[in-house]
Amino acid sequence: MSQGTLFIVSAPSGAGKTSLVRELIDSLDGIQVSVSHTTRERRPGEVDGVNYHFVDLPTFEGMIERGEFFEHARVFDNYYGTSRPAVQVALAAGQDVILEIDWQGARQVRHQMPEAVSIFILPPSREELERRLAGRGTDEHAVIARRMRDAIGEMSHHDEYDYLVVNDDFTTALRELQSLVISRRLTRERAGEAHAALLQALLSPQPGVE
Repeated sequence: MSQGTLFIVSAPSGAGKTSLVRELIDSLDGIQVSVSHTTRERRPGEVDGVNYHFVDLPTFEGMIERGEFFEHARVFDNYYGTSRPAVQVALAAGQDVILEIDWQGARQVRHQMPEAVSIFILPPSREELERRLAGRGTDEHAVIARRMRDAIGEMSHHDEYDYLVVNDDFTTALRELQSLVISRRLTRERAGEAHAALLQALLSPQPGVE
């Protein structure tokens, strides 16, 4: 069985990454999103193993000590991390895996898996990004300004990624993501493994043929 591809997808808040990835997963077979571990409390409606793997701090720290995370970070008072064994099992089974992480986590993963394919999703303009971040217009100007500063900081690392996708028209951006995944499945190495029996049949000597 051919090895799956690890995709890293990053974006500033407001670029539409979560919606795009959700549609991508629904539209293609053989691809899944890695479920992160976290020490934060489960919120109403969240499901363990679906939204996150919810663990206590000693469990998380033990995983760090054993080197079980591709990447991990502390956000305010909680920890988040991507399980290395879970991702490796899925890849070995031929599944493509998406990591939805920020540029710092992406750096950590690329250091360990240089073959990972990284994609950065951009908004179509600053004005549109600010409109999305403003949401329903109930947040104070200072909150929106902070979100914009954070988003610009995230976008400044776009040049560390392999591909850029601009989410102006959702359907077009989704099609571009689908194309990136499909193109990786058609590389000579991966397609050659998947179609090894066909290639052998096509290339094997035929009786009576010089």
